[in-house]
Amino acid sequence: MTVTKMSWRPQYRSSKFRNVYGKVANREHCFDGVPITKNVHDNHFCAVNAKYVAIVTESAGGGAFLVIPLEQTGRIEPNYPKVCGHQGNVLDIKWSPFVENIIASCSEDASVRIWEIPEGGLKRHMMEAVLELYGHSRRVGLIEWHPTTNNILFSAGYDYKILIWNLESGEPVKMIDCHTDVILGMAFNTDGSLLATTCKDRKLRVVEPRSGKVLQDVNCKNHRANRVVFLGDMKRLLTTGVSRWNTRQIALWDQEELSMPLMEEEIDGLSGLLFPFYDVDTHMLYLAGKGDGNIRYYEITTEKPYLNYLMEFRSPAPQKGLGVMPKHGLDVSACEVYRFYKLITLKGLIEPISMIVPRRSDTYQEDIYPMTPGIEPALSPEEWLSGINKDPVLMSLKEGYKMTSKVVYKAPLKEKKRVLVNGIDLLENVPPRTENELLRMFFRQQDEIRRLKDELNQKDVKIRQLELELKNLHNSSKPK
Repeated sequence: MTVTKMSWRPQYRSSKFRNVYGKVANREHCFDGVPITKNVHDNHFCAVNAKYVAIVTESAGGGAFLVIPLEQTGRIEPNYPKVCGHQGNVLDIKWSPFVENIIASCSEDASVRIWEIPEGGLKRHMMEAVLELYGHSRRVGLIEWHPTTNNILFSAGYDYKILIWNLESGEPVKMIDCHTDVILGMAFNTDGSLLATTCKDRKLRVVEPRSGKVLQDVNCKNHRANRVVFLGDMKRLLTTGVSRWNTRQIALWDQEELSMPLMEEEIDGLSGLLFPFYDVDTHMLYLAGKGDGNIRYYEITTEKPYLNYLMEFRSPAPQKGLGVMPKHGLDVSACEVYRFYKLITLKGLIEPISMIVPRRSDTYQEDIYPMTPGIEPALSPEEWLSGINKDPVLMSLKEGYKMTSKVVYKAPLKEKKRVLVNGIDLLENVPPRTENELLRMFFRQQDEIRRLKDELNQKDVKIRQLELELKNLHNSSKPK
């Protein structure tokens, strides 16, 4: 009988990302003096694109966020102009993937708003949004842009509903109403034909977004999922959450068979949320803990063990949230494959962290920069709503990756009217947010009732007159 000895040395894996390391920007390349929001909502409160960084800020009387041009690093003045039209705290902000000066925000005031940032950034406070979207009956906690279609935005509210907005008409075109509690996370697959959600009801769902039909769902008894990401075209989902022993945990799922996770792995015993970020181009997964300063990163493969640990970026400064630079905003000459913008609340600091592949050559590294989703949409809202799916329009980071998008946003002209989705008038659903608003609404309704009563009386009189005229006409036409 032959005895095979166990080797305690980990099996060697050849990987070009084995030595990826995180490099923190020098202090002069950070954004300092930013009053970062103290809101405890589990979100990033930060959004980045190739031109601007936007940060939700602490402000009196309503919600506000800053929009700072990327080159304007250093100390930010206390009176720096803000985007401040919301009546409640801002809970999420996201840049349009195709129009670089368009940003969406959602708030505790139950509205979603679309803002157009002037070239070069704000010179004064911005109060007027180009579009205000009302439809949720409670605060709106999450927004996501569709990854391949222009002007389609998803919003998830505390009314347990997801609304799909067509920004060309400024109206909701669909309500996804399959959740029984607050929606914690939303994620799209590469072409946006599937939407995955995590929910406080402990279910992970894969939904067909246009019909709202639930294709797959699973009750996560042992793994309370908080956040979810699709792993590119691998037909896999990854969730971060909490195990039954209250340790932070990740789980890998087959998106077409959610009955059991393919694997579960405990990360650590800390209590903060784990934010997952997946880079389709490098197949790297980053796990960043809220409230601690660690970012772990792994390489994902289709074969077991699926998840290969690479390294950990450590920092003593805890992160409140992280913004991520789109691929076309990275510095390819420095072999930068990912860039985070870390919110450090205690210092009022936004700190860029670059993930770099160490290479000796300074020429363009084709193997770490494959063709990547660019800034041109693949579909119009009409095409997507009619049932068409298309993969993203790819671009090379080698050739003119500083291209600017040709897409511009033109807001629809809006007049107040009823918005019916699934037979429910969404505008009637918007609740008053303050006592004053409640009183205003009460008096407005009293006026409306009075006006309608007057109208009814006038119509009664008119009907009686017409009946009389008809009777007279009838009598006069009788033969004598």
